[in-house]
Amino acid sequence: MRENTCCFFGHRNIIETEELKAQLTETVEKLITDENVDTFLFGSGSGFNSLCLDLVTQIKEKYPHIKRIYVRAEFPYITDQYLAYLLKSCDDTYYPEKILGAGRAAYVERNYEMINKSKYCIVYYDEQCAPSTRRSGTKIALDYAVKKGREIIIFPS
Repeated sequence: MRENTCCFFGHRNIIETEELKAQLTETVEKLITDENVDTFLFGSGSGFNSLCLDLVTQIKEKYPHIKRIYVRAEFPYITDQYLAYLLKSCDDTYYPEKILGAGRAAYVERNYEMINKSKYCIVYYDEQCAPSTRRSGTKIALDYAVKKGREIIIFPS
């Protein structure tokens, strides 16, 4: 676990409001200034991840030392061209070797990777947004973060 690292995970579909954006921005800035967090891990495939990446990118203008790292759950091997494309919206990217061959569990394993490397987890979890036809990946990740003793900040608050 890295003391200065925070990951984000949440539902694919979220209720995005100006209040949520303001609360997230305040939370991220507080982690940077009060807790010396300088590394933010992002996955893909959710509206919450996209929103947080956009907000952290804006915050990076004020705190240029922070790093945005995209942890891939797909494409273990990428071309230089695709890497260049990804680096337009993040500072680095990697694919965790341990999820090779994970199949449908790749996203769950990727979330575990991010949680294992983070002290803080910012989560969007709302029962109303959780899927009704299968187990929620966000709930699986949240339960894992609790089990690992991470500091968890849940939205909507």
